[in-house]
Order: sequence, then structure tokens, then C-alpha cells
Amino acid sequence: MKRALMSVSDKTGLVSFAQKLIEKNFEIVSTGGTKKVLEDAGIETISVEDVTGFPEILDGRVKTLNPFIHGGLLGRRDLPEHVKTMEKLHIQPIDLVCVNLYPFKETIEKSDVTLADAIENIDIGGPSMLRSAAKNYHDVTVVVDSADYQVIANELDEFGDTKLETRAKFAAKVFRHTAAYDALIASYLTEKAGIVAPEKLTLTYDLEDSMRYGENSHQKAWFYKDALPKEYAITNAKQLHGKKLSYNNIKDADAAIRIAREFAEPTVVALKHMNPCGIGKGNTIEEAWDRAYAADSISIFGGVIVLNRKVDLATAKKMHALFLEIIIAPAYTDEAFEILAKKKNIRLLQLDFVNKDEQPRKETVSVMGGLLVQEQDVLEEDPETWTVVTEKQPTAQQLKTLLFAWKAVKHTKSNAIVVTNDDQTLGIGAGQPNRIDSTKIAIKNAGNNLDETAVLASDAFFPMDDCVEYAAEHGIKAIVQPGGSIRDKDSIAMANKYGITMVTTGIRHFRH
Repeated sequence: MKRALMSVSDKTGLVSFAQKLIEKNFEIVSTGGTKKVLEDAGIETISVEDVTGFPEILDGRVKTLNPFIHGGLLGRRDLPEHVKTMEKLHIQPIDLVCVNLYPFKETIEKSDVTLADAIENIDIGGPSMLRSAAKNYHDVTVVVDSADYQVIANELDEFGDTKLETRAKFAAKVFRHTAAYDALIASYLTEKAGIVAPEKLTLTYDLEDSMRYGENSHQKAWFYKDALPKEYAITNAKQLHGKKLSYNNIKDADAAIRIAREFAEPTVVALKHMNPCGIGKGNTIEEAWDRAYAADSISIFGGVIVLNRKVDLATAKKMHALFLEIIIAPAYTDEAFEILAKKKNIRLLQLDFVNKDEQPRKETVSVMGGLLVQEQDVLEEDPETWTVVTEKQPTAQQLKTLLFAWKAVKHTKSNAIVVTNDDQTLGIGAGQPNRIDSTKIAIKNAGNNLDETAVLASDAFFPMDDCVEYAAEHGIKAIVQPGGSIRDKDSIAMANKYGITMVTTGIRHFRH
């Protein structure tokens, strides 16, 4: 008779799987809640204590850490000396292990979790049994996921045993599972200990989707979700309608919701290829849409739209008239959804904006052979701390407009120049290898919308005064920039020459 050891926190499918094992002439060793569930279902089990000859101790912390368990798991059936030792010590082989772990992740996700609760939900015996069984997969079948029970049942029916190939795959899955489990524990305890830059970086993600392709059609791609994602994240957006999100869709959507996070008033963000092409504010979401659209009615074609208020019918009708890839909002009225969903391919996403200001985690960027890690750029800035460096002082209204421009330029690829009025972006120059070209593009795109209220924001300092002069010649009256160039005095002098007000923030917002 073969022997199976079953000890699971998640009881999904447990009874039916155990019944299949009994049918295939397995005896079952179990403990705790698993044993009770099986016996309540009429399935006879052997207690772990009967196998080990040792009682469960220390509030259940020690029960399976015993040679009669791990010897049964690790003993190789193909080595005569192993078999002889097991027979001499009366260690019975264990042929199948069905174990899943204490709910550590579910515990730390609770808002009121204590450190003591988290510690008690760190499983020790479970990972040890899984690792022992997985190491000896040539002889032992190990299963950690209830979704795999049927695979084992099918092979027992067809072959009388599991295939070596299957056991190898399940063993690899076990080590991925325990590695992810340990990574969560390591990250949690590292954070609790206040360690900012650990010598080992432990990250774990769960496969969310296999993409049709990546950035280009010849590239394979997969979408993984943070094991402990924040609520305001594209991974938590609920897709209500349309085609699956593509690789580029996800990147653009992430960039767009980062921008929307900056604004409390009704705001619409239009984004294209990781850069904003229009940001509009208003008293209503429809008014905000009108301004975002007017900011660049050409580039918005095929763009990603984020609205930070419920989408109403009037706004939906205006968006429906365009080709848009994605719309993201906290909600849609029934009438708005109905009209937008008439286009079968548009992706309509719902995302909760309630927790948009929660403290974000660090972000990572892969490079060949490594990983860059940094805090997200979520610094909240107060114009009261800015420095006026010119003779001309800004008005209160100009400071308000400069703050809007500063928020917009923060999310534009460097070198970045953004021209705005108080309600909308007017022109955006992004990603140029020199700042004067970005300035020319932004002002050109602003076109006839430039008026006395227009201001200019630069994500980094001006390396020379040409951008200031070009802006002045085209009617810009106020500029915000970080300052810090060895040639700041040249830019300030140029601003004074044209009667422009310039403020410096002391903070740079490069976005590569």
C-alpha cells in the first residue's frame, strides 16, 4: 500500500482528491484541521503522531519535523543503502505529499494585522515537507496547488502512477511556491525592521496573463502582478468591456493613472506612447474632457483616457465619436457605458480612485544583467517653498497655473517642456535630446492658444538661455524650472530682459 501525506490550509477539492487516493490503494497520513475534514467525510486517516511516535508540541509549531516524516520523503528507493536504513529504522516511504501553506499573504493583507499574527502564520513544517518531497521527485509526487489534483487523478487512472515528467514539473512548481512564500516573509520582515536597501532583493509576482505579443509582434510577453499590489494600480482595474489589454496598453495605462493621481479636481488625462498629449481640468468631467481634447485633438487619436470622475452620458458621447484605445474611470453611468460599449474593441476599465494617494512601493526597471530600484516620484510640492529668481514677481494666478504646468511636466519624458494655461495643457515637447527642441515643439503645438495666461514648465534646469529667449519671443510670461545650472544667471538675465517671471523649485523631475 502506498502512503500519502495530506496537510492543507486551503481545503478546496481536498475530500474528492483523498477519495481518489483511497480508491488507488493509498493510505493517508494527516494532522490537525485536514485530518478532521477527512474523517468528517468518512475517510480513515493515520495521525502524524502515530507515524512519528512523538506528540505535537509548542502549540503546533513542531509536529512533522521528524525523521519518520522526512526520512519517508527523502529516502531514495533506487539506493540499496537508503532502503536498508529505512527498513532498519522502520521508516515507511511516503509516496505522495499534498501540502499548502499557512495563509501568510492573506494575514498581512488585513488592515489590523499585528506582527505577532504575521509571525504565527509563517509556516515551517509545510515548506520543509514540500522541499523534501520535491527534492526526491523521482520517487515522490508532490502537489501544492488544488488545481493540479485532477492531473494526478487522471494519471493514476491511466497509468497507475504519476509520470516522472509530471513529478518534475510539480517539483519545480513547489520550489517556485516556497520561494515566493519566503520572499513575502522576507519583504515583510525587512520592512518591519526598517531596512531600506537589503543586500538581497526578494520580489515575487503572480502570472496575471500571457500576452499575445510584447512591444512588437515578434516579441513574446507575460504580465505579472505584484503579490501584494496597492489598490490604485492597473493590475486592480476591472475590465468591463473590449479586447484584452496588450503589452503597450498596460504600459500606457499605468503611465496615465500616475498622472491622474496628481489631481483632485475633475480632470481628464489623455496619453499617447507614455507621454501626456492633453490634460484638462474643469468644474465638471465633461468640461475637463473638452479641455483635454482641445489640448491636442490630433494626438489623442488612439490614445488612453483617464477620467477621475464617473463618466456621464454627455462626456461618453464625445469620446464615442473618436477612436480611443482605453478609457479608465472610477465608474460609468448605465447610459454612458451603453454608448461606449457599442465599439466592440475599446477597452473600458473601472478603477477605484479612493486610495490613489496611498503610499506607493518602490518601482523597478530591468537592465541587462540587473535591476534598478527607486522610490516612485510622488513628492508633493508646495509653491510656497519655490524661489522667485527674477525682478518680475508672479501673481497668485500665475503661481496656480505654474503648479498645474509643473504637475504635467513631471510625467512627460525628458527632455520635457510643457506649456499650459490654468485649465489645460497647450503644448508638450517630450523626449528630445536637447531642451531647445522640446521648447520649440511645445510652443509650436500650443499655436494660437498662447495668450497672456500661458506659462512654461521645464522638468530640469536650462543649460543655457536659448529656451528662455525663445519662450519670451512667443509670449510666455512665466516659467517654472528646478534651477541648479552653473548658467542659471544667464537664464535669469534673459527672463529679466523680457520681463518674464521665473520661479525655481529646487526639485528636478527627469522621467526616462
